[in-house]
Amino acid sequence: MHKAASHDSHDHGLAHDLARLQSQQAQRRRALGLLAGAGGLMLLGCGGGGSEDSTATTTSSGTTSSGTTSGTTTGSCSVIPEETAGPYPGDGSNSAGGGIANALTLSGIVRSDIRASIAGASGTASGVPLTLTLKLVNTSSSCADLAGYAIYLWHCDAEGRYSMYSSGITAENYLRGVQETGSDGTVSFTTIVPGCYAGRMPHMHFEVFRSVNSASAYSNKLKTSQIAFPTEVCSSVYNSVAAYSASIRNLAAISFASDNVFSDGVSTQLATMGGSVAAGYSASLSVGIAA
Repeated sequence: MHKAASHDSHDHGLAHDLARLQSQQAQRRRALGLLAGAGGLMLLGCGGGGSEDSTATTTSSGTTSSGTTSGTTTGSCSVIPEETAGPYPGDGSNSAGGGIANALTLSGIVRSDIRASIAGASGTASGVPLTLTLKLVNTSSSCADLAGYAIYLWHCDAEGRYSMYSSGITAENYLRGVQETGSDGTVSFTTIVPGCYAGRMPHMHFEVFRSVNSASAYSNKLKTSQIAFPTEVCSSVYNSVAAYSASIRNLAAISFASDNVFSDGVSTQLATMGGSVAAGYSASLSVGIAA
């Protein structure tokens, strides 16, 4: 049985970090794209979830998985679908090894670089570097940027394991972190390309909260969803780096069509990626919620 991570007895929780750092799913819908500013943030059309909240038309261009610039499109922002948090959220909603698993209460959880463990744990997740930028927009207000919200991101390591839960890393808490959206609605995480474990396409999980202060437990979340990644990029990574060797077989046995989360469409959840195995990758996704 998996065991919960050990929590440092001197952790001060989210308030300390702030002082330091300042549903059944509804039918999936058609999606369109949005790129905001020079940073290349793309809103891909809706793949499902909630009620229709398309309220603004925008012009956008995107970066393909090969890193080249794609054509310009116009579209309107849509609510990203609600998805399962899965069995390894570390947000206080479940237990691991008999104890509540809640990374959100750890000192240092508000951070942009999530590759290392915190609060007394010392492990670091190895893998191909990835900078992920998420842009939070309000589908109920002409796709306006949502500043001052919080996004909790978590995902598996190169071997497909989740910190706090998986055998061998129950005492670690890496690849988990919270960021507050800036004035432009964006957050940026420095992490690694996730591995592919049996039965799922490569993905990341995230939860949206109204503020960093409220991002202390799952009960305060406004939205839970998942991010998908281009298959060709993941395949290139897995076939080039030994740490991802198990992912080669796992990815070959699954597809978006057979994935139990993404089978009804991923257009609003598929990140735009650019970069290379040698230089690392960047990924971006615009996230629409009805705020």
